[in-house]
Amino acid sequence: MQETPPSSPASEALPAEAQGAEEPSLPGFAPSPAPERPSGYRVLARKYRPSSFADLIGQDAMVRTLRNAFANNRIPQAWMLTGVRGVGKTTTGRILARGLNYQLPEGSGAPTVDLDRFGVHCAAIIEGNHIDVMEIDAASNNGVENVRQITDSVRYAPTSARYKVYIIDEVHMLSAGAFNAFLKTLEEPPPHVKFIFATTEIRKVPVTVLSRCQRFDLRRVEASTLVTHLARICALEKVEVEDEALSLIARAAEGSVRDAMSLLDQAIAHGAGKVIAEDVRAMLGLADRARLLDLFEALMAGKAGEALAGLRELYDIGSDPTLVVADLADIAHLATRLKILPEAAKDAALSEAERVRGLSFAERLSMPILSRAWQILSRGLLEVQAAGKPIAAAEMLLIRLAYAANLPTPDEALKALPPSGTVASAQPASSLSSPSDASGAPRSYASSVPGNLSPASPATPSANASASRPVANLRIASSGSAVAGAHALRREERAAEAHLAPLARFEDVIALAHEKRDLALAYALERDVRLVTFERGRIEFEPSPGAKDDLAKTVARRLLEWTGERWLVAVSPASGARSIGERRDLERKGAVEAAKAEPLVRAILERFPGAEIVTVRDSLAAEEEMEKPEDYLETMGSELNTEGFEDDDPFEFLETVSDE
Repeated sequence: MQETPPSSPASEALPAEAQGAEEPSLPGFAPSPAPERPSGYRVLARKYRPSSFADLIGQDAMVRTLRNAFANNRIPQAWMLTGVRGVGKTTTGRILARGLNYQLPEGSGAPTVDLDRFGVHCAAIIEGNHIDVMEIDAASNNGVENVRQITDSVRYAPTSARYKVYIIDEVHMLSAGAFNAFLKTLEEPPPHVKFIFATTEIRKVPVTVLSRCQRFDLRRVEASTLVTHLARICALEKVEVEDEALSLIARAAEGSVRDAMSLLDQAIAHGAGKVIAEDVRAMLGLADRARLLDLFEALMAGKAGEALAGLRELYDIGSDPTLVVADLADIAHLATRLKILPEAAKDAALSEAERVRGLSFAERLSMPILSRAWQILSRGLLEVQAAGKPIAAAEMLLIRLAYAANLPTPDEALKALPPSGTVASAQPASSLSSPSDASGAPRSYASSVPGNLSPASPATPSANASASRPVANLRIASSGSAVAGAHALRREERAAEAHLAPLARFEDVIALAHEKRDLALAYALERDVRLVTFERGRIEFEPSPGAKDDLAKTVARRLLEWTGERWLVAVSPASGARSIGERRDLERKGAVEAAKAEPLVRAILERFPGAEIVTVRDSLAAEEEMEKPEDYLETMGSELNTEGFEDDDPFEFLETVSDE
């Protein structure tokens, strides 16, 4: 890497006599010695900042495009550089300005990306103090007036360089008016002006500005590239460093070169010139990777006690519970990635322990188990972050994961449920019927299901004997996991136990709801369902104006639970017949009107002013179904005592109303 030469201090421009002269003093006094100028320390991120495209790492696609554009003289008037923090946006802008104004001392030179030698303007441009290369912070110069100053100055030719270059950092911070003021100048700038924009929030830049620029998305630098880059810097700085420590720094930097350089600078100071992995972990608050791998293995084996002890040890030495959970999720992701892409183990950012044990996890754990572990850890991470006591939330999360590791996956549960109604001999029911053993640790399911870390145990007579137990033993195991096969089995059992008669009419569905004591659904079926079509397994209806939106889903779900069969229940656009409740109301209204026409009833109503007919019952038709007392309660809005009514006296009810 070519180190950027520092700018010449002002003292170097003075004559030698002036530089060596001491500060004048009063007559008769010895001259005071010249004060020593302190040498300022430059952080690694500035000291080793790239000064040419050859030094820029991880952006090969952009460098190739620029090289071809410069070679073919296809240089645009503006570039838009976007990417996350610390990937080289501003640095690329300075290198572009240097390439545009490249000129050798003898006067030769043209715009180029091959900057092997320092030209006339190179040092000033890299240091950021060239008169024709202006770096503007849009966060503090984001108004229309600031943009107007730029548009007014572009008409003037550059002072000494070939192009006048404007590097505008964080351009997304400009106001809407400032962007609009930029459009005309940006579309047709003078031939001697170039614009370079840099932003981390490309979505906040108006599309009218983006369409006038050539856009480059700077990528995150890969961890392996960062490790190589940091190792080269450590060699130049003569710093003793461990490869694992560089891997930790590269992983923590998340693709940002500046973050990696800053962390390396901090690690060198932390270790007094020696960078070792243990010091880096302590500095970053990270847990020992080997302990994390042991913790993950204990979780996948269902050893909750061992996992809690490991978490407590990490917590006692200063590890953040949130980072521990995040690292466990990274291990689950690593094992899953290695299972799909084994060649990923060659990544230089992986330590030897991660490489070896990650491949072991990938080989021994099935994909459903790894996916379930990832889901539990990624969702639990949010719980730990939001918890008032993160260590308690982390412990509960690990217990949940340890117990879930022993549960069968959906496909394994389906394999354990043959049509014969008994558990297969290869799947011991004893490991499913109880989630824990006598010691309180979760009982392992690995002895019967492949893809778990617990060692397989040979078949025993007790296990073979338990294999013939009824399928009902699977209920406890499936209650903690969404196993479709076990749920279907329970529905079939309930339907078989109920000995349900076939539902030939819609009235049979209402009767079933009453039998299951789901009175709310029975009422909705009577009042809100205007039937269009009814067939075995299929119901189409028009809902009444007061029906709930999820009535169809509720009916389908209840029928599946009660009958064990899937019913297609849908809302039809066609008009349906009157609901049972509406028909009943019409019949009741007709009966009341007919009763009012009877002479005896009319005389009674005249004798009792304000009285009204509540309901009409035909006590002579014994074969017909009597109305239930709930109907009276619904109509009158008060509680009536119907125990003393006699069927032989049709006027007893009216006498009761009269007495009240």
